[in-house]
Amino acid sequence: MISIKTIRKNPALVVEKLSQRGIKIRFNDIYNLDEKCRLLKTEINELRAVRNRASDDIRLSKKSGNDSSKAVDEARYLGGKLKKIELSLKKNETNLYDKLLQLPNLPHSSVPFGNGDNENVEIRVWGEKPKYNFPLKNHSVLGQKLGLFDFERSAKVAGSGFPLYKGIGAKLERNIISYMINHHVDKYNYMELLPPVLMTKNSMMTTGQIPKFEEDMYHAEKDNLYLAPTAEVPVTNYHRNEILEYSRLPINYVAYTPCFRRESGSYGKDTRGLLRVHQFNKVELVKFTLPDESYLELEKLIRQAESIIKGLGLHYRVIELCTGDLGFAAAKTYDIEIWAPGEKKWLEVSSCSNFESFQARRGNIKFRSEMKRKVDFLHTLNGSGVATPRLMVALLETYQKENGTIQFPNEVAELIGIKEIK
Repeated sequence: MISIKTIRKNPALVVEKLSQRGIKIRFNDIYNLDEKCRLLKTEINELRAVRNRASDDIRLSKKSGNDSSKAVDEARYLGGKLKKIELSLKKNETNLYDKLLQLPNLPHSSVPFGNGDNENVEIRVWGEKPKYNFPLKNHSVLGQKLGLFDFERSAKVAGSGFPLYKGIGAKLERNIISYMINHHVDKYNYMELLPPVLMTKNSMMTTGQIPKFEEDMYHAEKDNLYLAPTAEVPVTNYHRNEILEYSRLPINYVAYTPCFRRESGSYGKDTRGLLRVHQFNKVELVKFTLPDESYLELEKLIRQAESIIKGLGLHYRVIELCTGDLGFAAAKTYDIEIWAPGEKKWLEVSSCSNFESFQARRGNIKFRSEMKRKVDFLHTLNGSGVATPRLMVALLETYQKENGTIQFPNEVAELIGIKEIK
């Protein structure tokens, strides 16, 4: 959430930053609501002072044995008036909060300007596109031939977009998840969490899924709970409404959850096999950091996510998203895209973002500074330690052999516990 103080102090900057995201906005409603709230707060403070004086008069009158009925009537009148104004303030504050919830984060000054994903910037490339002397098969053909997943029967069970892994395909999926978690715990000292996959509405609001993307979320209406779209939601909310001590930061968590998204905007996009699904597994990295260290932590985060892909020997590139392609809550984002030889295209498998104080304000997550003992909002960061479906696509297609079997190099086989699939 953008601070109302930022909008008051520098509205022109906020308008400019939002326009870089393709959002044209006028703040008239927000200004009016903010001004009304401030006036009501002043009126409430003045009335409370008058009421307190009336209460003092009542005590003095009773103490001296004088008639206090006039002071009692005045106190009751002031109390009723105060209650009405407080209700009005609450209503206006709620309206202001709802309008602020609709505003996306402001891009960091280092984010390249652009209108869409075609203007994102390639930062670096690792490895080279593998070459083959035989016709390549895509992951759907390979998976069917090798019996790794069953899309036909999974559609019978849950409908399309809910993959079912079987046999060694299920083992490969499970081993990939374990490899990623163990890697971040052992090499980078992340703390592992295994969180719930059902979220309250407040949890979804903290990370920015609601209200903006509510239509893309799966909702259990009877219990008013949402299925996790990513482990970012439960892990970020782990410290909601808390004040963390300076000495504890940064805090790094790694967590696995199944993820659920309607993908309502996927019409017309490639939905074959594992390319675009409603349920998928993902290992998530979440950081709680000091504000002046968050961009250093972002660079660490992207390198840590890259290390997963490097370990598997897959050709990838890092993309910096331009202003017009940033996610709703992000101030700056790097994406990792891996090359899928059978699909002949890049697939996004990881997104690493600095949300600055945007999520912390929505979730009331603060830290207490070391020197001044002052309390302020910390910064949150999130990076997928890679979504497994597209990672599996690249693994199968990269290490396929001419006869349709899969042969992993020794160093990769050691990490995922599988040498060959045939």
